[in-house]
Amino acid sequence: MIRRYTNPEMGAIWTERRRYETWLDVELAATDAMAEVGLVPVDAATELRAKATFDIARIEEIEQTTQHDVIAFTTAVAERVGPAARWLHFGLTSSDVVDTAQALQMREACDLIVKDVAAAMDAVRARAEEHRRTPMIGRTHGVHAEPMTFGLKLALWYAELQRDLDRVLRARDTISTGKISGAVGTFAHLDPAIEARVCEKLGLEAAPVSSQVIQRDRHAELFSALAITAASLEKFALEIRGLQKTEIGEVEEPFAKGQKGSSAMPHKRNPIGCEQITGLARLVRANAMAAFENVALWHERDISHSSVERVILPDSFIALDHMLRRFTRIVRGMVVYPDRMKENLERSRGVVFSGTVLLELARRGISREQAYEWVQRNAMRSFHEKQDFKGLLLADADLVTVLPPADIEKAFDLDDQLRNVDAIFSRVFGASA
Repeated sequence: MIRRYTNPEMGAIWTERRRYETWLDVELAATDAMAEVGLVPVDAATELRAKATFDIARIEEIEQTTQHDVIAFTTAVAERVGPAARWLHFGLTSSDVVDTAQALQMREACDLIVKDVAAAMDAVRARAEEHRRTPMIGRTHGVHAEPMTFGLKLALWYAELQRDLDRVLRARDTISTGKISGAVGTFAHLDPAIEARVCEKLGLEAAPVSSQVIQRDRHAELFSALAITAASLEKFALEIRGLQKTEIGEVEEPFAKGQKGSSAMPHKRNPIGCEQITGLARLVRANAMAAFENVALWHERDISHSSVERVILPDSFIALDHMLRRFTRIVRGMVVYPDRMKENLERSRGVVFSGTVLLELARRGISREQAYEWVQRNAMRSFHEKQDFKGLLLADADLVTVLPPADIEKAFDLDDQLRNVDAIFSRVFGASA
């Protein structure tokens, strides 16, 4: 994976050490909860809390024999504790510990993603405000449509990132769930009140019902939220890449001093950051599909999901964290060329105002079909003969008998086209916009 680019804070969540630390957090929370109701001697719980530690090398050594990671873990901890260790893992099954601990890791990782999305939103908003009134051509099907502003494009990104943030927060709540209900979820050895106490200590919700595992539809929801966020970033990155094409040249991702674009062509300034975001989005989406496959397990549990999650959980979070942080840097340093935007806007010789002319004719009693024919024939002449569209309209005898020259001129008023930009900004950013 992209270990070279891993944010140390995110990477630390998915280390072997953190995994065992969270297992120990769950084990000790369970022992404390049982001591509080008299199931475990208080002095044993106190001794466990004081002495329970582990050595990863020793766990791995034991696992070579046991072929069971949780047993290897509890055995290694017990060696350091002594007789009181008989109360460690008391009444628990492995998934009580593993799934509850994994919820802690996922919650912690979600918190970092939330910070990342918020930072991206701040960067996008700042550039949106900067270019609120920077006119450019809007494109549909890759073809000139009508004028817009670059700020509006960025406001659209901001609103989508807000939805991404909401999805991640909802998924965070969904996966912040623990279970201490035993081998098939029946609480055969511990009362549900113990589960409630443990989850409260860990800041988790207790699953209302479970099998041996926390149900993986919760995890699928999380991976869906991560995948959709990645897809949003891909969409934004693809737009920057498109606008950076030499033929368009309106926006450029930052190109640092000393950076090289090609080993063979010294002139190249390639959108490699956006291309990396595009590529990594494919990985996060593919991992979401694997998470969907994990929902269906045999009966009360098998472990077909376990090996998958050991890969897709760290990889998806690390990839998305990197994508968000890189996207934020790109947006902050993004080079915008307003003059080129104006040049491209004018490249089609005014035909992008055809819709306004059509409506003005309809307002004056001309059928839509007739008005469309008049406007389109002049637009086609403008394309093929490379003539100014407005000039052709002013010379069209049919059209000017209905639409005076002053009204034709007004139909080409860019400020009128963009008169609702401020209203849109208020809807996206609130009154402070």
